[in-house]
Amino acid sequence: MSSEPVPLRPTVRRADRARQVADILRQQIHSGGIEGALPSEQELSTEFAVSRNTVRDALALLKDEGLIERAPKVGTHVARRKYDHGLDALLGLKEAMRGHGEVRNEVRAAHRLIPPPAVARKLRLEPGQHAVYIERLRWFGELPLSLDLTYLVPDIGDRILTRDLETNDVFALIEEISGGRLGSADLALEAITADAHSAMNLQLPEGGALLLLERLTELEDGRPVDLEYIRMRGDRITMRGSLTRPPERTDWRLT
Repeated sequence: MSSEPVPLRPTVRRADRARQVADILRQQIHSGGIEGALPSEQELSTEFAVSRNTVRDALALLKDEGLIERAPKVGTHVARRKYDHGLDALLGLKEAMRGHGEVRNEVRAAHRLIPPPAVARKLRLEPGQHAVYIERLRWFGELPLSLDLTYLVPDIGDRILTRDLETNDVFALIEEISGGRLGSADLALEAITADAHSAMNLQLPEGGALLLLERLTELEDGRPVDLEYIRMRGDRITMRGSLTRPPERTDWRLT
């Protein structure tokens, strides 16, 4: 009698199948693989090897997200797609959206201040040294995409205050003023819900989905110059990047 363990066949519920189908369709829409009309329910059922009821459940998920529209005798169509913002390149929003349309900035605040100690430490400022604070609501056409809170080191920030902040990316201004290029950035990305103020500015319901990006950007010489807290509409932005496997290290292995 064999002592080999018998593999178990997991029971996959219809709801699980529907999520799997929805996940694949969602990314096809965001990447431009599906534009306009979606394939019919029967075609999707055959493609994913699931029942038509499962396909309907998947499409209902995407409809609830506002990603697709469905109507009798009209079919299923893409209602909107998200815009990509890369995680593997250091780009401002205007640079990232180049080719898609025009980004404009509504400047809500731009002034000097004494930053909180945690901000001063990240920017390597002395206690009591001022920074420059800029708050911008960033529009793509008639759509508000992000609310950006930016802290800048004083020697660069003071000069940025004299420049056109409505049409320029801060990154481009930093490079112009410093005479050098930006080098790298440390970032943290998390999902949060919209507080009342953010929801009002970004035209979202309170509690709606936001992506919060903290990004500390350095010049090529390693000097930190820009600390940002960027709230992006989770229903309009997709963060994308290409990752590589690092060289093997034995201390990473679990024991």
